Amino acid sequence: MSFFTAQGQSTASKIPISDVLEQITKTHSIKFNYESSLLKNIAVVPISQDLSLPATIKNLEKQTHLVFEKVSDFVYSITRAIRFCGYIKDSESQEPLSGATINGNFAYAVTDENGYFDIELKSLNEVLTIRHIGFKTIERQVRFFNLEDCETISMLIQQEIIAPVLIETYLVRGIDKRQDWTTSIDYKRFSLLPGLIESDVLQTVQALPGILSVDETVSNINIRGGSHDQNLILWDDIKMYQTGHFFGLISSFNPLMTQTANVINNGTDVALTDGVSGTIHMQTDKQIDSKFNGIFGLNFLNAELFTNIPIGKKSSLQIASRTSLDDILRTPTYDVYFDRVTQDTEAEDIDSNSTASNQEFNFYDASLRWLYHPTDNDFIRFNFSIVNNDLSFNETANVNGEQRTRSSNVSQNSFVLGLSYRKQWNDQLQSTVNIYETDYKLQSLNADILSEQLFLQENVVSETSIKVDNSYEKNGWRLNIGYQFTETEVINLNDIDLPRFVRRDEEILREHGAFGQAWYRNPANNFSVRGGIRANYLTRFEKLIIEPRLSIRQSIGEHIEIEAQGEFKHQSTSQIINFQNDFLGIEKRRWQLTDNDSIPIIRSKQASIGVIYKNSGWLLDAKGYFKRVNGITTQSQSFTTKYEFAKEKGSYDAYGFEFLFRKTFSNFNSWLSYSYINNTYTFEALEEIEFPSNFDITHSITLGTTYSSTSWNISAGINYRTGNPTSIPLNGNEIIDDDVNFDLANTERLQDYLRLDASAIYKFKISDKFHSEIGASIWNISNRENTINNYYRVNDNTVNEFSRFSLGLTTNAVVRVYF
Repeated sequence: MSFFTAQGQSTASKIPISDVLEQITKTHSIKFNYESSLLKNIAVVPISQDLSLPATIKNLEKQTHLVFEKVSDFVYSITRAIRFCGYIKDSESQEPLSGATINGNFAYAVTDENGYFDIELKSLNEVLTIRHIGFKTIERQVRFFNLEDCETISMLIQQEIIAPVLIETYLVRGIDKRQDWTTSIDYKRFSLLPGLIESDVLQTVQALPGILSVDETVSNINIRGGSHDQNLILWDDIKMYQTGHFFGLISSFNPLMTQTANVINNGTDVALTDGVSGTIHMQTDKQIDSKFNGIFGLNFLNAELFTNIPIGKKSSLQIASRTSLDDILRTPTYDVYFDRVTQDTEAEDIDSNSTASNQEFNFYDASLRWLYHPTDNDFIRFNFSIVNNDLSFNETANVNGEQRTRSSNVSQNSFVLGLSYRKQWNDQLQSTVNIYETDYKLQSLNADILSEQLFLQENVVSETSIKVDNSYEKNGWRLNIGYQFTETEVINLNDIDLPRFVRRDEEILREHGAFGQAWYRNPANNFSVRGGIRANYLTRFEKLIIEPRLSIRQSIGEHIEIEAQGEFKHQSTSQIINFQNDFLGIEKRRWQLTDNDSIPIIRSKQASIGVIYKNSGWLLDAKGYFKRVNGITTQSQSFTTKYEFAKEKGSYDAYGFEFLFRKTFSNFNSWLSYSYINNTYTFEALEEIEFPSNFDITHSITLGTTYSSTSWNISAGINYRTGNPTSIPLNGNEIIDDDVNFDLANTERLQDYLRLDASAIYKFKISDKFHSEIGASIWNISNRENTINNYYRVNDNTVNEFSRFSLGLTTNAVVRVYF
C-alpha cells in the first residue's frame, strides 16, 4: 500500500507519520533514527510520490516542525526543534545590547531593546554565531549553551583591551580598582558622593586618597603634593589645557558626554607622557548606540542637553551642550559661585577710588563624538569640543570731576579636535592611531580709568600630536610598542597702550617619543608584572630622556594583594604666575614652555608599595610612597606671601602614606580615608634652602556614607585637612623698604579646613519612554568660613592681611529627563 499521492492530486485526510516514514525507507533505501515516543500522535498529509528525497524531507519538516538531520547518505535522525532564548549584555556595564544578531545554520534572530532573543535551532551540533558592532563575536555549538533557561550572555568589548576589575566598589558603586593599577570611575554605574549631584569627574577624583584641591577648585587639583599643571588631563586621548568653568569651580567636561575616567598616580603606562604627578584620563562611551535617546537637565547653574543619533547600524553621533543661566535667571547658587571667583580681584570693589558694576559671567561648552564601525574589526572615532568662559564688568571712577566708565573683560576658551582609528588584525594583534589638535586661549582686557590705560594680555597654547600604538596579546603576555610625535606652541602677549609697550613671546617645542612595554599575568591570575621604557627626544635642546616604569602585583591567598610601583616621568609645560593681578586676577596662571634654563624641564622619580585586604564587604587599602620632582620654579608654586615675586628654580621631595577603609553592607557603603604627606621644597638660591611646600597638607581625612537603591541615592560626608602653609611678617620688624619683611617661609598655617556635605537623588519613571530624576545638594552645611590662602600688603606704613575664602553654604538642585 502506498501513502504517496499522484502528482497534482491532493487529499485532506492525514495518516500517521510512522506509516509515511516506513514507505520512504523502502522507496529510498534509507533509515530513520528517533525516539519511539517522539512520533506519537503525529499525522501528516500524504506526500506526492514524484518529490525527491530532499523535497520530501523538507515537506515533513514543514508539517511536523520536527528536525530531520542527515547523518550519512543512508541515515537520518529525527529530533524536536531546539528553542533557545536569552539576554545579551555588555560585560562591562551589564547594560542590555539591542540589535545583536544571533545566527544559526537555518535561522536567525535580533535582540530587542532589553537584549532578549528567541530562536529555533535544528541540532545541538549547530554552531551559533552572536555578533554586535564593537564586541567580540561569539561562536559556539548549541550544546554548550544553557538550554533550560533564558540565560544571560555577556559580550566582551572588542575594540579596546580593558583590564579586569580587581576591586569592585572601591569607594562607592561605580568606582573600581583595576588590574592595570588604575582607579576607574564608571558613571553608568555610579551612585553618589556627598555634596555632588552632577557626574563631575574632577570633583569625584578628589574623594580618592592622596588627591585634593588646596583652594577647593577643579583647576587646582593636587595629586600627592604636586601642583595642578603637573597633572596630565586627557579627554578621549586629547590633552586638555583648560579644566574648569567658573574659572575652576566646576569641571569644563560635560558630564553627560564623559562616561568613564581612569586615575593614575604611579606606574604609568609608557604610552602616556607628561603629568609628573598623575594622570586623569576621561573617556566617552565606547559603543555605538542603535537607539535614538537623549537627556535634558537643569540645575541652579546651567542647562544641559545630550542626544544620541543612530546613523544606520554601524554608526552613531552624540552631541552634548551646556550653558549657564545668567542671561535668563541669576540664582542664589550662581551668586555664591560668582562672589567666590571674583573676591579680591579687579572685578570686585577693592579700590576706594573706583567701583565695579554690571558684572556678567557666562559659560558654555559643546562637544560632539562620531563613532563608526565599517567592519567588526575596524573602529573610527571623531571628537570635537569647545569650551568658553566670559566675565565682564564696568569700572567707574571720578576723573577731574567727571564720571567715566570703561569695560574690562577676561575670557578663557578651548577648541579641540581628535581622530582615532583602531584596527583589530586578529584575536591577538591590535593597532591604534590617535591624532589630535588642542588650542587654548586666555585673554583679558583691563581698562584702568585712573591711569587712562588699556592693558591687553593673552596666553595661547596650540598643540598637535600623533601616536601609534601596537598591542599583541597571547598566553598571558601583552606586548606594546609605539611612537608619538608632539608639537607644542605657546604664545604670551602683554600689550599696554599708554605708555606704549608690546611684548610677544612665541616658543615652539617638538618632541619624539618611542615606547615599549611587556605585561605578564600568570594563568592563576594571582601574579602580574608590567614593565616598560619610554625614550623621549626634545629636538630644540637635542636632549634624550629615558623613562623606565614598573608595576608588580602579587596575591597572597584570596584576600590579600601586595603591589609595588615605580616610574620616571617628565614634562615640558608648566603654569606660572608673574603677578597676582595678571588677567584681572581671575585666572592668574599662564602656560609656559620650558627653556631648559630658567624654566627647566620638570622631571620626576616615584616609588610606592602597598597592601590590599578585601573580604566579605570589608576593604583595607594602605600605601606608602616617595616622590622627587626636579625643575619646578617659584612662579609655578602659587606663592602669595614670601617669595611671591621670586623667580628661582628648585625641587621638592614628598613622602607619605594613604589609607582607605571601606565597608559595604546591604544598600549602604561607608568609607574612611586618611592621607599623610611631608612635602619639602629645595631652592638653593632662596634665603631658606629647604622649607615646607605650599601643597604640604600634612593630614587629610574624609568620612562618608552612601545609601543606594533602585530609586534613591543619598550621601553625606565630612572633609577635614590641615590648613595650608603660609608665611607671616617678622614680628617687630614687619616692613623694610616699604615692603613686607617676612619671617621664615611657610612656618605657619592657615586655619584647618572642615566641610560637611550632603546630597540626594530620586529616580522615577514617567512613562515607557520617559524617566526622570531629581536631586538636591548642600555644600558646606555648617557654613564654615574656610581660608584657602592669604597675602599681605603695605598701606600707610602698616601691614594689612587679606584672606580668600572657600564657598560658604551652597545649595543646588537638579532635574533631568531621559527620553
